[in-house]
Amino acid sequence: MTREVRADRPRVGTAGWSIPRAYAGEFPGDGTHLERYARRLDAVEINSSFYRPHAAETYERWADSTPDGFRFAVKVPKEATHVRRLVDADEVLDEFVPQAAALGARLGPLLVQLPPSLRFDGEVGERFLIALLSRHDGLVALEPRHATWMTGEADALLRAYRVARVAADPPRAASDARPGGWPGLVYLRLHGSPRIYWSSYGAERLRATAAELDAAVARGAAAWCIFDNTASGAATGNALEVAGLLAE
Repeated sequence: MTREVRADRPRVGTAGWSIPRAYAGEFPGDGTHLERYARRLDAVEINSSFYRPHAAETYERWADSTPDGFRFAVKVPKEATHVRRLVDADEVLDEFVPQAAALGARLGPLLVQLPPSLRFDGEVGERFLIALLSRHDGLVALEPRHATWMTGEADALLRAYRVARVAADPPRAASDARPGGWPGLVYLRLHGSPRIYWSSYGAERLRATAAELDAAVARGAAAWCIFDNTASGAATGNALEVAGLLAE
């Protein structure tokens, strides 16, 4: 593997760059939502790629709308993860990876989110990772949602291919709340708790999140935190607060 980690700083953002009305005043100035968003936060997760392809020109336009230090994480299409369930996904990856690569230097990790029903199968998982990493030499984060992926065997496979296991909240299994797999990338996805996608996080949890990100960078890992509690707009406020804590 030739992939490099540049643990320059923790990155914090939301799933998508929509700016809720309640936080519009935090993103002043002219421009698109993305241009305004990127003036305050330095990372975002593209989830729309999970549902439909985007032309390379679209990714190029998004990249051109952001400053040099900005990064995009991009979600792998559900056709590969949920429909084909990691099997025979080469043609999907052949289309998707070059499109996302049009982000150029602003491309961050690829996010592979698995369906809750997909159990760990070492042979299937390894074949998929080989197929993905033969096309993409950057960072990869995997968010499994079946307990069979939270095992030593699964973690060993991810470490061998330098793939991080997402730390998710709310957790789905005993070890799901902590990062796993390859330790060179820490990727937190905070979906809102106790009400998933809706609940805002309190000050204590946000301080702990900022400290976890700082600690990851201090030991040489890349560190990402994406707030996915977007249904109520809470993600934006939570991301701004953590970004402020990190700036201190």
